[in-house]
Amino acid sequence: MLIRRVKRVIGERARAVHPDLQPASYLMLTYLASAGPQRSSVMSEKFGVDKGAISRQVQHLCDLGLLHREPDPADGRAVLISASPNAVRRMRAVDRDRRRWLEEKLSEWSEDDLRDLVAGLASYNAALD
Repeated sequence: MLIRRVKRVIGERARAVHPDLQPASYLMLTYLASAGPQRSSVMSEKFGVDKGAISRQVQHLCDLGLLHREPDPADGRAVLISASPNAVRRMRAVDRDRRRWLEEKLSEWSEDDLRDLVAGLASYNAALD
């Protein structure tokens, strides 16, 4: 149920950023927005996806106006990709709305309940690593 809910939320967040944004591309865009400009090859390694799939996602994100390409200052033959300012602005708005919603839903929870949730999720993640 947790995994289904996470998938649904990622899809909702992707559509809130742009109606045509796919969940997998949303995750890539989220990473670029936080990590800064990257080469496509880094994205391929980071997400364990072949370069062709990354290239298609990059093109789709560029077509949506959510991604920029620029020459790599360290190597003029290479290209860096980064989240566009518009994408970052939209993603921040979606994040703010989601945090408000979550705060509202968890407002009745005690500090102990919240600590237990965090500890349980940490244990879950550690067990899966």
